Amino acid sequence: MEQFRRNSVLWVDLINFIELRKLKSGESQRLFHGRGQVFPGFEGINIDWYPPVLLISLYDSGYDQWLEKVVDWLMKEIPECQSVLLQYRSRKGCSFELLRGNSLSKLVAAEHGLLFQIELGRHQNSGLFLDMRNGRDWVRNNALNKKVLNLFAYTCAFSVAALAGGADQVVNFDTSKAALAKGRENHRLNQQNTQQVIFEGVDIFKSFSRIKKHGPYDLLICDPPSYQKGSVDIKRDYKKIVSRIPLFMKKNSLILLCLNSPELGDDFLTELVSVQCPACQFVTKINPPAIFKDAIAGRGLKVHIYRF
Repeated sequence: MEQFRRNSVLWVDLINFIELRKLKSGESQRLFHGRGQVFPGFEGINIDWYPPVLLISLYDSGYDQWLEKVVDWLMKEIPECQSVLLQYRSRKGCSFELLRGNSLSKLVAAEHGLLFQIELGRHQNSGLFLDMRNGRDWVRNNALNKKVLNLFAYTCAFSVAALAGGADQVVNFDTSKAALAKGRENHRLNQQNTQQVIFEGVDIFKSFSRIKKHGPYDLLICDPPSYQKGSVDIKRDYKKIVSRIPLFMKKNSLILLCLNSPELGDDFLTELVSVQCPACQFVTKINPPAIFKDAIAGRGLKVHIYRF
């Protein structure tokens, strides 16, 4: 029945939902967010724009009959597009297929004047999470003269934003030394002083003494992965960090906690903080860009700000 419903929807319905009118020149952004389940029949498709490449991510099957028509329309509407890449997120290894143009795997993504190296066609993720755009903006606006602790730093997009906002120093922790190496290049790409940045490629949960040694900090960013098997168990591990906030942070410091598990809502973070660090006071919630809307509240990215 679901397969029949997908095949029966008109491809023109999809192009009416794609938000090209909000396309910003040279900026990387999501154009269509089907995963939010707001658009019946298109729940398994996302479309991202990394100039000059369109990345179409498929999370299930059933779109073959009209996908080519959508691609043709997109290339006509976006003259800057030089390549269309298809990613099969439901297949093992999340394989890729080049649909149009030439292979352009290594690119530079722009976001509010900041630049980030991304890589398409090789790994599951590009290196820049578009739904965290507003979180990076908040960090940039609140990092002035602060010493920042960035846990699960990945390619250091938060770190780049913090230095752009005038942070004194950023300490990045991540288990992947390769991701941190890309983070170092991101700082250089933005002509930032890497002497203000520390990169620690270690297991965070085995390195609490090292985290404390670099502190105390004025701003904590914690954005743990939700889907890496053997890496982090959110229910088991997140409390190990939150309970140590008094050891790492200065009084009156700011705390940014992220959660991207669909099965866990805002109440998980609220209860976690109230139990593990009751001295933290809730300040505000940062919503993702409007295009990342969800039919079921709380399934998407959650970002909470606290003051310790």
